Amino acid sequence: MKTPTTLKYSKTHEWIRVMDEGIVEIGLTDFAQSELGSLVFVNLPDEGDEVESGEAFGDVESVKAVSDVISPVSGVVAEVNEVLLDHPELINDSPYETWLIRVSDITDEDELLDAEAYDQFCETEGS
Repeated sequence: MKTPTTLKYSKTHEWIRVMDEGIVEIGLTDFAQSELGSLVFVNLPDEGDEVESGEAFGDVESVKAVSDVISPVSGVVAEVNEVLLDHPELINDSPYETWLIRVSDITDEDELLDAEAYDQFCETEGS
């Protein structure tokens, strides 16, 4: 499992990339996609919807189960990765290059982990 050091991570297995213009991208980690298996469907919010830190903003369906995607920040959905609606498997192919939503107007965020702390957390999840 690769864990890029340039991202931050939540304990619910989402990653965050801070963009230059005060926007963050949110995606699923490699750990999450490997635990879920082949993704066949994503349900994402609409642009302009509000997301709340610690709350589900969408879900992903795999051949194994349906799983909520939890927002690590509070803010407004600035953009949705529409490509995933027809090609959810892109998350499996490249989880750290495939973002789900971009969020602006951030007012709150969960406690986020760096790559090393996230890797340690995943080790305890797997045991």
